[in-house]
Amino acid sequence: MSVQGQIQEPTFRQSVDLMFNRAVGLMDLAPGLEEKIRVCNATYTVRFGVRLRGQIQTFTGYRSVHSEHMEPVKGGIRYAMSVNQDEVEALAALMTYKCALVEAPFGGSKGGLCVDPREWEEHELEQITRRFAYELAKRDLIHPAQNVPAPDMGTGEREMAWIADQYRRMNTTDINAAACVTGKPTNAGGIQGRVEATGRGVQYALREFFREARDVAAANMSGTLEGKTVIVQGLGNVGYHAAHFLQSEDGCTIKAIIEHDGALLDHRGLDVEKVREWINKHGGVTGYPDARHFEDGSMLLEEECDILIPAAMEAVINLSNAENIKAKLIIEAANGPITAGADTILREKGVMIIPDLYANAGGVTVSYFEWVKNLSHIRFGRMQRRQEEARHELIVKELERLDRYLGNAWTLSPDFKTKYLRGADELELVRSGLDDTMRGAFESMRAIYHNRADVTDYRTAAYIVGIERVAASYRAKGL
Repeated sequence: MSVQGQIQEPTFRQSVDLMFNRAVGLMDLAPGLEEKIRVCNATYTVRFGVRLRGQIQTFTGYRSVHSEHMEPVKGGIRYAMSVNQDEVEALAALMTYKCALVEAPFGGSKGGLCVDPREWEEHELEQITRRFAYELAKRDLIHPAQNVPAPDMGTGEREMAWIADQYRRMNTTDINAAACVTGKPTNAGGIQGRVEATGRGVQYALREFFREARDVAAANMSGTLEGKTVIVQGLGNVGYHAAHFLQSEDGCTIKAIIEHDGALLDHRGLDVEKVREWINKHGGVTGYPDARHFEDGSMLLEEECDILIPAAMEAVINLSNAENIKAKLIIEAANGPITAGADTILREKGVMIIPDLYANAGGVTVSYFEWVKNLSHIRFGRMQRRQEEARHELIVKELERLDRYLGNAWTLSPDFKTKYLRGADELELVRSGLDDTMRGAFESMRAIYHNRADVTDYRTAAYIVGIERVAASYRAKGL
């Protein structure tokens, strides 16, 4: 009997539970603690009306709180017609383990609104967003100390700015109001580097993977990231930034880009910037002149490549196509792009997977930095940047003095002085903090993966690290 015949395709929520079960089966948790960590604490469903286009339109939204072992709880708000309670609760659970894995001091939460943002004008979408924010905020489901949303699929800086302003209007004396939501524009309390954060985190995750020769060999590859062929599914915010940085900074070849209206293929490498510009102008990849177009974009998930980056929806790699996947390494830039059944097939085939729990944690990491910035009421680098430059200048002057004393026997590199004297700004500090976080989290997973014979994949290792940290928090509370 085939693997497909033995395994029935689970739902997204069932996939999360199955992966949770696989991890806790290898752990020694106290009776009852496993169930306490697994279950979703609460889910609020709201149905509200907004008068639009001459009549009352009713919308359904959700905000789920999975775990309050740490507060505030953290998680994005997505706008999509497919939003439902099961999906939101599964995503909230992922957020709990994700925050624990990267040591962000939050519990897990998630929100969603059943709306297609493309169907509404900007001013209409603002009315809808503000009313949704009002319904959540009046129940403390948006609050700097209790529940802090962020962007997700279908939302971005614009929506977060509306939510922050709505909360501020309702809480005029809250000095920390800006910290009620992250992912805001920089001119509205946001932080530099937040838009690129999840895609940048994917890049840092791959860099860390390629630092360990044993991992690279296990994926049937060798060397560094340079020259590796990459397929990206979904050129939204996450997919675009991951592809852009991998191409421009690490020398990867982006051979295929898969979008909602098809896919592009060029074995010599696509120009990510040109494809992005085309999509922004035309709404999709159809008609792009410099590559071969496939109407059925999902076909290219099965194209040969070194690295496959699913960066869009859940369950794109499932029982129907898992056997045909030819990528050597898959990094889950989206939440839940591989179902539990497909995960089993891929592991049996020897495909390495860097799990979503870790791979797309760049967003919540930089959201954490933004939240800290909002609470401290000062941008990163403001206090120390010039002092850092002055201290570096002392060293440069001393080196120049020695140069003159030695009669120009050696000289400083032409651009050394300019680079060394420049103190780190907010963006550089954010990137440094993100890089450090992604390295540290990978090291914690790697310690489990390489040192325990009963752990054979990085997803299980990630869950074990995250769940153990949540359990430690509950133990500290006396549970």
